Amino acid sequence: MMINFEYYKIFYYVAKLKSITRAAEELYITQPAVSQVIKQLENTLGGNLFYRTSKGVRLTPEGEVLYTYISRGYEFMALGESKFKELLTLEAGEIRIGASDMTLQYYLLPFLEEFHKLYPKVKVKVTNLPTPETLEYLRQGKIDFGVVSQPVKEYEGVKITSVSNIRDIFIANDSFKELKNRSIELKELENYPIICLENGTSTRKYVDDFLAGEKATLNIEFELANSDLIVEFTRRSLGIGCVVQNFAEELIEKGSVFEINLKKPIPKRSICIITQDKVPISPSGKRLLDLLMS
Repeated sequence: MMINFEYYKIFYYVAKLKSITRAAEELYITQPAVSQVIKQLENTLGGNLFYRTSKGVRLTPEGEVLYTYISRGYEFMALGESKFKELLTLEAGEIRIGASDMTLQYYLLPFLEEFHKLYPKVKVKVTNLPTPETLEYLRQGKIDFGVVSQPVKEYEGVKITSVSNIRDIFIANDSFKELKNRSIELKELENYPIICLENGTSTRKYVDDFLAGEKATLNIEFELANSDLIVEFTRRSLGIGCVVQNFAEELIEKGSVFEINLKKPIPKRSICIITQDKVPISPSGKRLLDLLMS
């Protein structure tokens, strides 16, 4: 048996307010219209829902049972509508982002700070992973979008948008001062201990591909989990570090390390935002993406 949802809505308000008059006022309809709907609902269901008192109306025992279920459903729908509107107005919601150490620290973080000031009630969850794992998380639907660095493997349905450039460099401290203030060939570094990121990162793959193209084989002394460690190992004279320039800028300015000037530097690459073409993103996620791409 199908009954018009509006009938149950009117029944809900009459039962909740214990008054046909107050229900009519709440719903902005006439009192006779409310009475007519209740009568039609009773006829359809085959029993009385209310009895009249000097103070209004009260539910019959059968009406109490119906109200228990109708109120639960109506209030859940009202809550759903409220939550939906909250998401549209960015008064709630959650954004799931994947990002590497480098893209988080030197690109994403300032935008997250600005977004949080604008929309403090939106929860932002950042999963810190290298680019290949971030891409897999996106394809599996575990994140809404990713902020990664090239190279990025292309997949059908995954959109890659470049938003900023980065540069990979070699750095050293004065223990290797013979390399300072002059242009050198890449092959000259084959004679030195090299500190770099471990395999499995986009940065390591990019540098390895460049070295292979130049037919250079470097002596990898240390493979580390993050770029901050590379800079610290370099500062402590443990070798020549290969790192994204941003991580070393502060120490370069202080003179603790210096950038090695290659005659053929490693080409610049991009920080990219990756999204799924056919998967809709929440209003809050779209607002953050607009901020990132502005």
